[in-house]
Amino acid sequence: MSQIFNKSANLWPVYLAVIVIFLSSGLVGFFWYYGSPEYTDVGYRPKQPVDYSHKLHAGDLGMDCRYCHTAVEVSAKANVPPTETCMNCHSLIGTDNAKLDPVRESWVTGKSIEWVRVHDLPDYAFFNHSAHVNVGIGCESCHGNVAAMDKVEQKVSLSMSWCLTCHRTPENHIRPLDQVTKMNWTMPDNQAEFAQQVIKEKNITPPIDCSGCHR
Repeated sequence: MSQIFNKSANLWPVYLAVIVIFLSSGLVGFFWYYGSPEYTDVGYRPKQPVDYSHKLHAGDLGMDCRYCHTAVEVSAKANVPPTETCMNCHSLIGTDNAKLDPVRESWVTGKSIEWVRVHDLPDYAFFNHSAHVNVGIGCESCHGNVAAMDKVEQKVSLSMSWCLTCHRTPENHIRPLDQVTKMNWTMPDNQAEFAQQVIKEKNITPPIDCSGCHR
């Protein structure tokens, strides 16, 4: 009986396996890359229960970040301000502004405003705000220029690779402590020398091993 297929047919399963592996790898790579924080989190700008403008408060009025985020220098977390902080000013200012109705309602009822977290790290990643702020890492390095944002959005991926880039080269982000909350800060000409001095004085050794952030 004559052969129906020639000898090259023996290679078809190999070709098919190569094609399947190639396509599978491509799909995995596509979803791995485009499903990363760089694409899924950057630009995230949720609707908040109160139409609060950082541009007005931190930008136009020049309010310091720490007026609202009071624990950032002493705590791992940058606290969301209580309604009392808002009412320090708005018990007298904007009393007829309807946009502030949720704030006044919270003040009367004692029920906290349910702000939506913008920069939300996964539970398996540990981040300490005070450890960064107290060595001269500016708010802007992670949060962007919030003084120019009417509505706060996530400007960087906050992915592991993004964090490691800074941990490996902290000198690119270290600034004087009195400039930590300043937006649009410009590096001085002697940035490299200044940063190395701070790194030496404060013994700054950012961890790059797993246990540094995954505890």
